[in-house]
Amino acid sequence: MSYNRRSKNITEGVARAPNRSMYYALGYQADDFSKPMIGVANGHSTITPCNSGLQKLADAAVEGIKEAGGNAQIFGTPTISDGMAMGTEGMKYSLVSREVISDCIETCVQGQWMDGVLVVGGCDKNMPGGMMGMLRANVPSIYVYGGTILPGRYKGQDLNIVSVFEAVGQFSAGKMSEEDFCEIERRAIPGSGSCGGMYTANTMSSAFEALGMSLPYSSTMANPHDEKVESAKASARALVEAVKRNLKPRDIVTRKAIENAVAVILATGGSTNAVLHFLAIAHAAEVEWTIDDFERMRKKVPVLCDLKPSGQYLAVDLHRAGGIPQVMKLLLNAGLLHGDCMTITGKTVAENLADVPDVPSADQNVIRSIDAALYREGHLAILRGNLAPEGCVAKITGLKNPVITGPARVFDDEQSALAAIMANQIKAGDVMVLRYLGPKGGPGMPEMLAPTGALIGQGLGESVGLITDGRFSGGTWGMVVGHVAPEAAVGGTIALVQEGDSITIDAHQLLLQLQVSDEELARRRAAWQAPAPRYTRGVLAKFARNASSASSGAVLDKFE
Repeated sequence: MSYNRRSKNITEGVARAPNRSMYYALGYQADDFSKPMIGVANGHSTITPCNSGLQKLADAAVEGIKEAGGNAQIFGTPTISDGMAMGTEGMKYSLVSREVISDCIETCVQGQWMDGVLVVGGCDKNMPGGMMGMLRANVPSIYVYGGTILPGRYKGQDLNIVSVFEAVGQFSAGKMSEEDFCEIERRAIPGSGSCGGMYTANTMSSAFEALGMSLPYSSTMANPHDEKVESAKASARALVEAVKRNLKPRDIVTRKAIENAVAVILATGGSTNAVLHFLAIAHAAEVEWTIDDFERMRKKVPVLCDLKPSGQYLAVDLHRAGGIPQVMKLLLNAGLLHGDCMTITGKTVAENLADVPDVPSADQNVIRSIDAALYREGHLAILRGNLAPEGCVAKITGLKNPVITGPARVFDDEQSALAAIMANQIKAGDVMVLRYLGPKGGPGMPEMLAPTGALIGQGLGESVGLITDGRFSGGTWGMVVGHVAPEAAVGGTIALVQEGDSITIDAHQLLLQLQVSDEELARRRAAWQAPAPRYTRGVLAKFARNASSASSGAVLDKFE
């Protein structure tokens, strides 16, 4: 039996001889044309340690595809290193790369009429970009995460990428020696793998496992470990079986499956970026899902895992403690997971979790039981108010009191905001406003890890508020609110804030409010003029022109 959706076209008649010739040039034999053609979207690059260890996984996947009776067709996808681009003009290309990656996968899979695709990715935007491309193409697919990094060490402490950003603030505040600062810089990233806390890459990989699009346990493995290679090979075999069953992404990624993924994001204390990316993923899957669904889920799902950035542990610790299957089993037993959802294994969620213990091991502190949760409700709160009528996202875990009212300190770019922090011009009680950094205004919605890391390093993480129409790194914590919509570039209220205005952030009341009268706001709005586009050619200009609001995922194909 042939599982090749092109085999009839390729093998019949002399008219198809040119097609066959191209494949013969690649070493194919006549019987190969009845085998499934499986794409391997390989994100390997030496741009970033997140992706520098992917080639061995792509090679293992190719081997697994061949052993399972398929033909592997390898093609590349790009990546941008968020950690390297942070605080620079290059950060504007990060979210853009999500769209480029998804376009690459859709284009190659559909242009070459592949029967399935295995996506190998590491850095943050590899994850949603790969999933969106898989959902658009909608051929049998599986995601292979490149794996997390191992922690660095210095003076008996584990280090990770956020350690460096926070060290900048500590050093600038005179709280750290130059020797310690330089040693942390050198030691924080010891090798290959994605940033080690429950930051964006590990958040999305965990969510993909819960979604049913990656193999169980695969999302928290470390890139340097052999089990990651074996998992990539097993993923390839599972994909060939999915091709035989014609099990497609949209058969798996349903509304209930997205609820499972979001439940795991909340239970693990995941990144604010997951809100933006799952809005985009749901759009690609044509599943009804809105920003308010995150708030609905937050109210019923507790935070179970004590993970960085607001907690103590790293993804490798979560893996040793039982990984995402252990978290899912707790949620399933509590009625917070849909056990009947199908997964890429060909089994349901409940079937995959059947042998997972009902309670986490007593010799670990990473995963809590439901009745001993770190927080009774989830940590990603959707705030509204006159500053964000379409909503915005606040990460509220790790804060003693997620409420602040203070004077606005207004900045129209990230660099001037960071300079003010480093010059000790920001004081406890201030509310920083970083604007014109949204999908259209940035453009590309850059992340604000440098300013937030500097605030943490100076000891201002809980006493200074920061709101932005841009994004935050998964490594951010503190009194921060991002994804403010509508954004400043389209005339959102955030564009009308003036220095010294009183702003309230109140996560208890889910409120982001500018204490200025409607009459005064109307006067300011009448005087406001949209800024000229920062780019008029190339991918940033295209993104700025086509991007939807952050409240709908900042996607490029949301056409009214």
